[in-house]
Amino acid sequence: MSTLRLLDATGKTTVVALNDSGAYTRPLAPLRSRVAYAAAHVVPKTYADNTPGQPADIDWDATLAFRRNVYSWGLGVADAMDTAQRNMGLDAAATRELITRTAEVARDAGGSVVVGVNTDHVEEAHISLEQVISAYLEQLHFTEEQGAGPVLMASRHLARVATSAEDYRRVYREVLSRATVPVVLHWLGTAFDPELAGYFGAEDWQTASEVLLQIIAENPDKVAGVKMSLLNAESEISVRERLPQGVRMFTGDDFNYVELIGGALRQAQGARARGYSDALLGAFAAITPVASAAIQALDAGDAERYQRILGPTEELSRQVFAAPTFYYKTGVAFLAWLNGHQPAFQMVGGLHSARSLPHLSRIVELANTSLALEQPDLARERWHGMLRVNGVDV
Repeated sequence: MSTLRLLDATGKTTVVALNDSGAYTRPLAPLRSRVAYAAAHVVPKTYADNTPGQPADIDWDATLAFRRNVYSWGLGVADAMDTAQRNMGLDAAATRELITRTAEVARDAGGSVVVGVNTDHVEEAHISLEQVISAYLEQLHFTEEQGAGPVLMASRHLARVATSAEDYRRVYREVLSRATVPVVLHWLGTAFDPELAGYFGAEDWQTASEVLLQIIAENPDKVAGVKMSLLNAESEISVRERLPQGVRMFTGDDFNYVELIGGALRQAQGARARGYSDALLGAFAAITPVASAAIQALDAGDAERYQRILGPTEELSRQVFAAPTFYYKTGVAFLAWLNGHQPAFQMVGGLHSARSLPHLSRIVELANTSLALEQPDLARERWHGMLRVNGVDV
């Protein structure tokens, strides 16, 4: 029996049995019951200067192969978003090239791709509302030219300059009016980016969600969906129940996605309410085969199997996205390395150093438990090698 060596925060090691993989199968037809995107990461060249502050030097073969793998499991790809290290190592030039290349892969593979639209190519920290609008439009038009679906991300520039809810309504109104295809609006919480505090003009989600819903109501034909990443199921369900017909809720809640996607019943203001969220998750980049198998179960009408497959992954995701949550990208890349999707555990900007060995050990343990290790023997070999390099006897 193969075993895994684990390391805790005191330096103590333990041994657990190495499980087989989930032996999941790729779908033979498009997934039907949910629209699901995996927010993909980028793989740098192993020999590049992957240190803080250096431009991203991407291993395009590995990066694009990862996206093709996602498509092979029936999921779409959400690219050039926070999982790809926007504002955390992925510079403007690399972002544009990533969007161009990933859109080309989507066309070749017949897959669906959406990409982040932001204002982050502007180097000045403080700009006017007019400049925020212009910056958004520059990236929006570039994305449309590449043939990718736009995700209008939360802008740090807008968060800094806006003084009222009306400022947010104005910016989104101007940008959406010039979009040639419907966009997804992304509400990113402070756990992911503290600089976005007070986004949509309020600190509390109840008030801010009213502004978001007003923006959508003013532009119903220009909004395809909303991605909420507040790590708060109550806020997502509240907004989801009030969305206009045809506007999807894409959960970005990496803590509570199992029930949000599954469509659990909840008690709402004295009445039973039903609904479900589609998915646009960094977690699904880490567990793509498991996520695909779970949605295939929903397609087959087997809710119990869906829960049995996806349920155990939520604890893994909570570990990957543990505080400080914005370092979750490290766990996503770590699992990609364990699963053989990149040659080394390297990240642009040196972000592979953002989590401790005990933290990574817990990821290994939970990935093993939830059958998220695609090649268990390879994962064991790589993890044990990493322990040895760091002076841990295996």
